[in-house]
Amino acid sequence: MNDTTARESSTAPPAATAPDRPRFLLRKMRSSCATQPIYKWTLPAFAGRLPDGRTYNTCPSAGICKNLCYARSGTFRFSNVLRSHESNLQYVLDDPKAWEAQMTKELENDRYHTHNVRTHVRVHDSGDYFSEEYLSAWLRIMRNTPEVVFYSYTKEIELFERRVRPKPPANFRWRYSYGGLQDELIEPGHLHVDVFPDEESLAEAGYTSQAPSDLRGAYGPETLGIPANNIAHLKKRQGARTFRALQRAANAEKNDRRAKRSGPAARRPQSD
Repeated sequence: MNDTTARESSTAPPAATAPDRPRFLLRKMRSSCATQPIYKWTLPAFAGRLPDGRTYNTCPSAGICKNLCYARSGTFRFSNVLRSHESNLQYVLDDPKAWEAQMTKELENDRYHTHNVRTHVRVHDSGDYFSEEYLSAWLRIMRNTPEVVFYSYTKEIELFERRVRPKPPANFRWRYSYGGLQDELIEPGHLHVDVFPDEESLAEAGYTSQAPSDLRGAYGPETLGIPANNIAHLKKRQGARTFRALQRAANAEKNDRRAKRSGPAARRPQSD
């Protein structure tokens, strides 16, 4: 898949044999907020280097969130876990048509149709829609598997407003996530989520907590809040502010630095 974000930094040598692919690309979500059967598709978070030397960035619109991301610490960084997530990305990059066909075929499997409730797939518990081509592939998958409900949290607001909102798949629900470079594009009425220091601050702001069920990301109200993960160094780094507030502060500091470099604006000559 050709794109300008998760691109090759050097040409990898062709493989002598086709790589082994997992039987199932999706994994069952196991967390305290997955109270119903939810399957997930995971990419490595933010930026890194693949085993063949290529560099990638799966979250091109990440802002302050990249320094507070739960998926860049803990079990997500275990070598076997990271290897699996990078293998997913390599599949998308190296053989996008085969990946799309396998994903579509997989979702027809009885594994996803044995419950009395509709199957839900969270696209990205780590990573994001890193290119328009990749997003387009997912939109085709969604339209070809209408019995499954897909949902995502994303910071790719410009891309979604242009490519998704005008004609979204009926079985796709998405929610914009604060803490990214495109926060200013989130408008009143947009479903969104912000990360709060704790449940108390979340409630005080009038937000609904996502904690009881991650499906609130799909079906919850406009203002959804996530209490910060209980990762000590990340909680300390976040402090008492939300991702939205931290991104605003970072943007203001950046604008101040730019203004100082530019110097005082030239005064216009006054007309008589």
